[in-house]
Amino acid sequence: MSRQPFALLVAGPTASGKSALALGLAERLGGTVINTDSMQIYAGLEVLTAQPSPGERARAPHRLYGLRDPAEAASVAWWREQALAELATAHAAGRLPVLCGGTGLYFRSLTEGIAPVPEIPPAAREEARTLLAEEGPAALHARLAAADPETAARLRPSDSQRLARAYEVWRGTGQGLASWQRETGTGPARLDGVPWRFAVLRLDPPREALRVAIRRRWEAMLQAGAVEEVRALVARGLDPALPAMRAHGVPELSAMLAGRLTPEEAGERACLAIGQYTKRQATWFRHQQLAAPSETHTIHARVAGMEQFSEREKGEIFSFVCSRVDAGREGA
Repeated sequence: MSRQPFALLVAGPTASGKSALALGLAERLGGTVINTDSMQIYAGLEVLTAQPSPGERARAPHRLYGLRDPAEAASVAWWREQALAELATAHAAGRLPVLCGGTGLYFRSLTEGIAPVPEIPPAAREEARTLLAEEGPAALHARLAAADPETAARLRPSDSQRLARAYEVWRGTGQGLASWQRETGTGPARLDGVPWRFAVLRLDPPREALRVAIRRRWEAMLQAGAVEEVRALVARGLDPALPAMRAHGVPELSAMLAGRLTPEEAGERACLAIGQYTKRQATWFRHQQLAAPSETHTIHARVAGMEQFSEREKGEIFSFVCSRVDAGREGA
């Protein structure tokens, strides 16, 4: 009998160990790891965004890492199109697609689809970026609240990237983003007309474990060349509103290179910002249903590698994944 296409989602906050878990599963189960992180898609940020090393890529196929130039902003729609192609390729090769990352909207674009927002005119996009640069995110939030209160109510006044996107959508289409999102969009991901089945491994480690991991990761990144990455990025003179220029660590190290922050101050600010972001990520994943509860397995620990688990724990993880793969077989 035919088999419904199946993919595994490995989701959780930054520094929770998603990549290590995804790699261990891909090695054991013949999988292809597909990036589901909005910053790891950019080239030139391999260290700062903790992209898989050459050694890790040699252990299992990795896709959608470091393929986008930082000068080119990537949309959810663009990522979804790339991900659907990689899902189909992995399935055709008989490999398990393992989508790994911390960008909830990317996951949701597959499980639920995306709104049919039209192409935004360049003038509207430029206006949003100019207002953000000249007035700041709080003022842009106030402008959005006056024009599109429904969308503004969903956004934090400090979330500059999403505020700019919401403002450009309203300015360019005359309709608020929240309104667009209520309309019928692409629908869940399909392969040859058959909907994909998704199961979720969700990492939800203790806050203290994440704080320690974030600090250690920051120190390791500095030793691995993070400052040199940012120096090269700054030298290009890119628009500071571009997503890649706002990747964790880039604003802080940019300020350090300009003499506005000491290395210690840059590190403290970066780790604080990352910690706050992981808190929002964890909250999002706890309250969003990417799959049915029976299709979701939560791990309340930071993952350093499959070797940290007992044989019983590894058995539970592999049993969960394999049972979901087998559930897609019709007539099995």
